[in-house]
Amino acid sequence: MSLFYAVILLGFLIFIHEIGHFLAAKLSGVRVLKFSIGFGPKLIGRKIDETEYILSAVPLGGYVKMYGEDLQDEIIDKERSFKHQPVYKKIFIVLAGPLFNILGAVMLFWFVFVYGIPVLKPVIGEVLKDSPASVGGLRAGDRIVEIDGIKISNWFDMAQLIQQKPERSLNFKIERNGKLTELTVTPQAKETKNIFGEKIVVGQIGVKPLAEFFIQKENPLRALKRSFQRCYEIIELTYLTIVKILQRVISTEVIGGPILIFQVAEKTAEQGLVNFLSFAAIISINLGVLNLLPVPVLDGGHILF
Repeated sequence: MSLFYAVILLGFLIFIHEIGHFLAAKLSGVRVLKFSIGFGPKLIGRKIDETEYILSAVPLGGYVKMYGEDLQDEIIDKERSFKHQPVYKKIFIVLAGPLFNILGAVMLFWFVFVYGIPVLKPVIGEVLKDSPASVGGLRAGDRIVEIDGIKISNWFDMAQLIQQKPERSLNFKIERNGKLTELTVTPQAKETKNIFGEKIVVGQIGVKPLAEFFIQKENPLRALKRSFQRCYEIIELTYLTIVKILQRVISTEVIGGPILIFQVAEKTAEQGLVNFLSFAAIISINLGVLNLLPVPVLDGGHILF
């Protein structure tokens, strides 16, 4: 099943990437000779007009072969040749693949946010003894409504806001026994480590969540905004990870290949549609971002040349 889920995932992501190159080439007036999902021996092939559409045996890649792409090709029709296009058209065609991967991720996240994701309610399940929350008067069962005028819809939003403001007095508006109450709590500064293992200081108030979830759905417009925000965050994190690897802050062991994708694809599929699509969006962004690196075999290398 891990192979099945991985093939579905990779096949979709490869299709999105290659269809970007394909459409950009067509828009630019370049003749496309072959459009292949996978590489290696041809399993199925059908020629429609001037393009042969192929499903190949190895589902770990794909390609769009354009007329005049190889330097040794004999060119008769220069207007339809990739080699004889202006530089801006060549860049547009090559850039379209990674760009479609990122846009594909936006649409996947959009569907996830519209469909709904399970999130923790902003309800306190436990208040630690002698913690800032205890001193400030928070109790188990309190529902956090606002912090410093910012509405709180789930536990993650609340935790993120508190972590960003160590040693700063925060005005909590809570719901307790059906009544709204305001309290002041000052998060304690705690030293911890971020995802890269670097030491950082965050604010903590000493509470644990009540294990209650709800499905949070967004309207289509807000879902689109959140999708772009999420993609931007992942793109930024991906590039930052590359920098941290080069700086040897984190180990190269964090890099995963097809086998890891196979394993995670199966696990996320077992956890439901939302997790599987979210994982697909993350991999799609990684595929787009990494393909833009200025390395000869990647799209970024072609753009650089």
